[in-house]
Amino acid sequence: MAHARIGVAVLGGGTIAEYHLAGLAATGRADVRVLTGRTAANVTPLAARFGVPEASTDVDATLARRDVEAVVIATPDETHEALAIAAARAGKAILLQKPMAGSVAGGRRILEAAARQGVDLQVSFMHRFFDEVVLAREWLQEGVIGRVLGARMRNATPGPDWGDWFFRKACVPNGVVDQLGVHGIDLVLQLLGNVRAVSAQARTAVPRRRLRDGTPIDVEVVDNATATYQLDDGTLVTHEMSMTEVAGCDRFRLEIYGERGSMWLRTERGSLAVFAPARFGEAWNVPALPQTAFGRRQHDAWLAGVAGDGPRLSTAREALRGMAIVEAVMCSASRNGARVEVTIT
Repeated sequence: MAHARIGVAVLGGGTIAEYHLAGLAATGRADVRVLTGRTAANVTPLAARFGVPEASTDVDATLARRDVEAVVIATPDETHEALAIAAARAGKAILLQKPMAGSVAGGRRILEAAARQGVDLQVSFMHRFFDEVVLAREWLQEGVIGRVLGARMRNATPGPDWGDWFFRKACVPNGVVDQLGVHGIDLVLQLLGNVRAVSAQARTAVPRRRLRDGTPIDVEVVDNATATYQLDDGTLVTHEMSMTEVAGCDRFRLEIYGERGSMWLRTERGSLAVFAPARFGEAWNVPALPQTAFGRRQHDAWLAGVAGDGPRLSTAREALRGMAIVEAVMCSASRNGARVEVTIT
């Protein structure tokens, strides 16, 4: 069935904008009208590479365009709140890069602005749309490994070396928890259940580092954190976050342990491996996955909601819950690992 094409503007000219441009192209239903960023030097070549007809540095002009129905906000973290509220006031559907804002309060202001204008607001959590995560969710719902007894999540990279803003507290107040941890938190919420309490430790392991171009910078934020989450049913989940691992992990690593088996995602066993003797016999099962084009599943879902031929997802409310967990992690770490209840209304 043919779907209506949607006029889209992408705000931001960095690495994550490339992901969104590729994902939008893969859907076959988005007309990206303009790529808008802070400098023409960034956006002009990127627009040319993805066949976007116009590059701009004028956000206000972009949001005023009548041929733009929806915007992707893929700009530095500290700009998210102001840009998302401006886009909502302009009547545009929004796909907002994570983290949605620097605080729960900021996230709530974005939600309120979108609700006032009646526009669709989504927050981008790419990992939940990966083929292995979709299948893992189905198997967990089917009880393939039985009741979940515990899990271990890891988000680790060497850290972004292309911009100093990642390491400034005014831009990324919660450091590695904002940048990487929110991905793992979202998967915990999606796959395992609600987090009701947190105990955490955090530190800055590398207080001074060099960017790719050789510029030395002082690191103002935490670059390592470890949290234990207690879910509503009492299950304990550990979450390790690092921006100082030379090798890192493949976007994330998740091990889930149940009464009747185990499930590993993005490990040395492959994208998804399941040990569930009652279902697959006495061997690890590594299923063939469909290899959906990177970003297509997420952007298909977003555009379907914008067009009204699919459900609008609840990612914004879920992101607000995730941000409450981020704040609980930082609060617990500041109190030497004391248990902190996650509360949000």
